[in-house]
Amino acid sequence: MASGEVRTEPHVDPDIAARTDTVGRPGGDLGPAANAEHARDLVAGRDHEVTDFTAVARRRAPGPFTPRQLSRLDEALTLSSRESGLDFSVWVGELEEPTREHAERLHAGLPRPADGVLIAVSPGQRVLHIVTGEHSSRRLPDRSAALAALSMRASLSVGDLVGALVNGLRMLSDQAGRANPRAAGTPLAPPHHHGG
Repeated sequence: MASGEVRTEPHVDPDIAARTDTVGRPGGDLGPAANAEHARDLVAGRDHEVTDFTAVARRRAPGPFTPRQLSRLDEALTLSSRESGLDFSVWVGELEEPTREHAERLHAGLPRPADGVLIAVSPGQRVLHIVTGEHSSRRLPDRSAALAALSMRASLSVGDLVGALVNGLRMLSDQAGRANPRAAGTPLAPPHHHGG
């Protein structure tokens, strides 16, 4: 799964699969494929994944996300990642039992798991997991993730999946703070010495 992507489980209950899909960054990003055959299926469109959210808006039957909601999710993912310097991703769909381990495996599949933050939601199972990596957990301790999860659960309890995801991304991004320019590879300016 690629960073900045909303993804759903390709092998879920047909009713759930009909109402869920994948949002990728504009321009498309297939993310890591488990094997070459899976990658060929993705490119050929023989999987439930869609890598360009504009294509989703044009071809999809009514589902949980309208084109406007997909746009809101894409914007929230992009802004959260850009402002914090962390790689935020969202998974919506059924999670295998044990669900936490499945969410951790999904997180491990991110391009940069150490800097990644995965929000995994399975509405049908009433499950929400926030998984952070080695570096991202320093900026998002468990307490911050728990507060975001609590807020998200309130929105989810009234059926507002998109609101829960957008607000959760905002809260996590705010808690993480701004990206550290040095961490992004920007060198520090040499110290300025005053003559004396």
